[in-house]
Amino acid sequence: MSTLRLSPATVSPKTTTTPSSSLRRRSPALRVSYRRGLSGRRGGGGALSCKMSDITAASYAQALADAAQSTSSLEGTMADIEKLEKVFSDPAATAFFSNPTILPDKKKEVIDEIVKTSELQPQTANFLGVVLDGDRIDILPEIVQEFEKSYNRLTNTEVALVSSVVRLESQDLAQIAQAVQKLTGAKNVRIKTVIDTSLVAGFTIRYGDSGSRMIDMSVKKQLEEIASNLDMPTVSLPM
Repeated sequence: MSTLRLSPATVSPKTTTTPSSSLRRRSPALRVSYRRGLSGRRGGGGALSCKMSDITAASYAQALADAAQSTSSLEGTMADIEKLEKVFSDPAATAFFSNPTILPDKKKEVIDEIVKTSELQPQTANFLGVVLDGDRIDILPEIVQEFEKSYNRLTNTEVALVSSVVRLESQDLAQIAQAVQKLTGAKNVRIKTVIDTSLVAGFTIRYGDSGSRMIDMSVKKQLEEIASNLDMPTVSLPM
């Protein structure tokens, strides 16, 4: 999934900073708090374990958001989070860090490599170290989601997921962003794009809380409406 960030008429540049060799010493301290009586560790409690994981992810994400605000690096941190989202979208990465048989030192080596190749800010690198030390690197995808929520709330940003058969041009995405901005009144709009060949042609836009609102401009939708009006089975085209 690729991401395009737009304000009223411009694409927001991503800010990156090459980390120094003394990341943790130079970065502000991160404090993670939890509700009393709840452990951040995963257990075998099914839904309860999942809920506790969500609380832990929210705590880590809030700590990072607070640190980013205090150092006026919220935009740069969001850019780092987008890079981490891409890295940890690979199931192999999640499986590696979730594997209890892999030594912490080995995991730290991989984290250091991610920091270097992704050119993450020292503050973000420090944060990853804190998460790794807390043995919670396995929930980093959830932390990423929670941080995005905090960022969107703090910056009055609306996220729109655009699905299309082929990659849309930047000017097309900019027009979509402006349309979503008018509909929502948001100060900023972040466009995320995915390829969905089942749409046949055209595109769909999801926005609002958890993608609760949708604009469907796909040929698939048009075919379904035609079939419905003619009282025929849904038309299925060969891919």
